[in-house]
Amino acid sequence: MKTGFDNEKYLKIQSEHIKERIAQFGDKLYLEFGGKLFDDFHAARVLPGFAPDSKLQMLLQLSDMAEIVIVISAVDIEKNKVRGDLGITYDIDVLRLIGEFEKKGLYVGSVVITHFAGQSGASQFKARLEKKNIKVYLHYIIEGYPSNIPLIVSEEGFGKNDYIETDRPLVVVTAPGPGSGKMATCLSQLYHENMRGVKAGYAKFETFPIWNISLKHPVNLAYEAATADLNDINMIDPFHLEAYGKTAVNYNRDIEIFPVLNAIFEGIYGENTYYKSPTDMGVNMVGNCIFDDEACCEASKMEIIRRYYTVLNKVVKEEASENEVYKIELLMKQAKITTDRRQVTVAAKKRAEESGVPTAAIELADGRIITSKTSELLGASAALLLNALKYLAGVDHEKKLIRPEAIVPIQNLKVSYLGGRNPRLHTDEVLIALALATCVDENAQKAMEQLPALRGCQVHTSVMLSEADIKIFKRLGVDLTSEPVRNGLRLY
Repeated sequence: MKTGFDNEKYLKIQSEHIKERIAQFGDKLYLEFGGKLFDDFHAARVLPGFAPDSKLQMLLQLSDMAEIVIVISAVDIEKNKVRGDLGITYDIDVLRLIGEFEKKGLYVGSVVITHFAGQSGASQFKARLEKKNIKVYLHYIIEGYPSNIPLIVSEEGFGKNDYIETDRPLVVVTAPGPGSGKMATCLSQLYHENMRGVKAGYAKFETFPIWNISLKHPVNLAYEAATADLNDINMIDPFHLEAYGKTAVNYNRDIEIFPVLNAIFEGIYGENTYYKSPTDMGVNMVGNCIFDDEACCEASKMEIIRRYYTVLNKVVKEEASENEVYKIELLMKQAKITTDRRQVTVAAKKRAEESGVPTAAIELADGRIITSKTSELLGASAALLLNALKYLAGVDHEKKLIRPEAIVPIQNLKVSYLGGRNPRLHTDEVLIALALATCVDENAQKAMEQLPALRGCQVHTSVMLSEADIKIFKRLGVDLTSEPVRNGLRLY
């Protein structure tokens, strides 16, 4: 993919800008980190050149003055909400994040469980964290939040929440995903700090939407597609326009909540002298680091198409509503694209029409598109991996990396001993078979060594895949989409 984002510039100017914001406040700054602080794959896809750990690297430059507070909603714990890009539940991701941050040398001060109302799953998670000597605080549901200002800014509102004990001047508040309660956690702390005589400040670090590019820029449209389940809508910030006469992009939730936030600030401080608009609260410098707008536009259009297929598959699995499909279809019209713009999608569907069986296609880094189909021995995805690896390793397509007689015993194991119905090898099984073949075949070894070259490649399949295949593609770093088809039947 063509690079369009200057990551080094971003690391430099973003950390400097946050230091400037800290300097505006005297004692302490609560910095709400929106999106993914760690493993921000969405940003990496729509801003080619952006490293998935860029925000983490930027934070490392402030590590001596920063501590991290991780927020998770009791509601998300109770319903086992899954982080889509990694396929793990939010509570498990909290544990992962703690380990990753500490491994990098960042200080994790505590975990806050928000929206707590005695949920058993949340209580069990609290006990689990405390056994690991992790400090846990509880924040409760406030009736009438966020509109009932007198109640919110009182002992019966924020006052009922646990006060989070922090040691450092910069407190980074992050979460496994959206809707966790990060902003409310920050505001609750402002209330408690003010009651203790500490004039703490608040700022927001949200990568998307990017405030200083156009409202309908494909990068901002891709953000709307990514948050279709939250019904986020990008908007011109009317408060910013009125205060400064300048156009800035924000999104509906921040714009709608700003009058309330302003009232809460006034309730806590007596007046709000810091922010005249929701855009003022942000510290995002991403828009200043795009150097090839065309590359970022094209990458974002591809992301919108991928999001479209993801939602179609979720609707089939009854994990999403049709309204999400309609919203992304509207975004595709605004971006003036159809699914046919993604070449690998067209290739997989064409091969399926010609062969009449499930097929798959992959677009490699050099633009080459390779296809495969289901056979008696291999599923289409497994065959695709072998075909792609042979091409990358310079092995003739007609050569067999795995001897058919080596596949038959695996099929026998699956069907005769493990009770499976599908004898064909999945992607995980074919990779194990390939690894065993490296002992006797130099070509298999060459192919195996090409696995890292699949990262960032595009794959489309003519049918929905098993969870085993989906997980393998994720681990390989492949961007996967599938037609909403099962057993030969289009389900949407």
